[in-house]
Amino acid sequence: MSSPGATSNFSSALAPKRKTKKKHFVQQKVEVFRGNDPVPSVLVWGVNHSINDLSQVPVPVMLLPDDFKASTKIKVNNHLFNKENLPGQFKFKEYCPQVFRNLRERFGIEDQDYQVSLARSPPRKDEEGNCEGLLLMSYDRTLVVKEISSEEVAEMHSIISKYHQHIVTCHGSTLLPQFLAMYRVTVENEDTYLLVMRNMFSHRLHVHRKYDLKGSLVSREASFKEKVKELPTYKDVDFRNNMQKVYVSDEEKEKVMDKLNRDIEFLVRMRIMDYSLLLGIHDVERAEEEEVVLAPPSEEEEEDENSPASAPRSTSLDGIAGYMNSFKPMGPGEFDPYVDVYAIQSSDGAPQREVYFMGLIDVLTQYDTKKKAAHAAKAVKHGAGAEISTVHPEQYAKRFREFITNIFA
Repeated sequence: MSSPGATSNFSSALAPKRKTKKKHFVQQKVEVFRGNDPVPSVLVWGVNHSINDLSQVPVPVMLLPDDFKASTKIKVNNHLFNKENLPGQFKFKEYCPQVFRNLRERFGIEDQDYQVSLARSPPRKDEEGNCEGLLLMSYDRTLVVKEISSEEVAEMHSIISKYHQHIVTCHGSTLLPQFLAMYRVTVENEDTYLLVMRNMFSHRLHVHRKYDLKGSLVSREASFKEKVKELPTYKDVDFRNNMQKVYVSDEEKEKVMDKLNRDIEFLVRMRIMDYSLLLGIHDVERAEEEEVVLAPPSEEEEEDENSPASAPRSTSLDGIAGYMNSFKPMGPGEFDPYVDVYAIQSSDGAPQREVYFMGLIDVLTQYDTKKKAAHAAKAVKHGAGAEISTVHPEQYAKRFREFITNIFA
């Protein structure tokens, strides 16, 4: 027969187990509430919060050195609103808010339009992207959100002042990525760094072929696994083997090369290399046959088409591309150069009607010890004269410029 003391000891022994079980139950409950990846939802929450706060702050007359080091952050605990999508605890940090606000303005993007495009509906995963980590596309396809490493955040901080100066000097006319914001989302003590850029491809015209060109022929052919994809990313060797050419007028070619030369000089000064030219090709005849003019996927957008057509861009409810609803519908192969800023129409004498999208990507790789080691290893493997991609920034720029010059017919 058990003594009362034994019963008491038995009960106390059970108590911690009950407590542990209860705690475990709460953790499971949180997981059930958050069925989807919480990062896009926290991003939407953070962008709304950030832009609303920023709208209350006067635009500075000029940016100061401290603006390039500044950040704002907020920590949310026990957040009960929209618990199906938002975790109970998260942190959101925005880097250099005044600098990116100024850059958005220089790229012709109103903050309200930026907010609608990015935060009206959570951005979706881009299944066609080849980058490591998360790659998101805004619901209206005007913005790309790319997950970057903490090292790339540091590299961005090291170049942001010079990048801003370059954008000011060239009046926003560039083939470089249009960097629009940089954030850190923290969920369950895990940091995700996100860089927001304008989509280099069209929000409206489907890209039928795309190339990632570095100006090197060593290990620069798409793999078999890549080639069987619906929209493969071809590389330099494929470009040459396909006898691909870009058919634009002499005037357009001169404009592109002027931008390219300015941008490459900037990248050399920043000791940046390993960048690529992203080339997308829209085949107008094929699009007409397939009737592929992509419709916006959001049902909410259809509801907003009843908004006043005469409203100015800054009061648009439809985001970066939405104000185009005010104008006549566009025909096959037509685009608005203020929205599709990387687009170029093929010349009148081209073999086929095409629209090209050209921009520089992967511009956050500086020539550091890692690249020097890779260069030495490849030089041993392929020989000192081989066209390897990991060369000095000056050599890389020279070879890259020569290759891109020759892609034109």
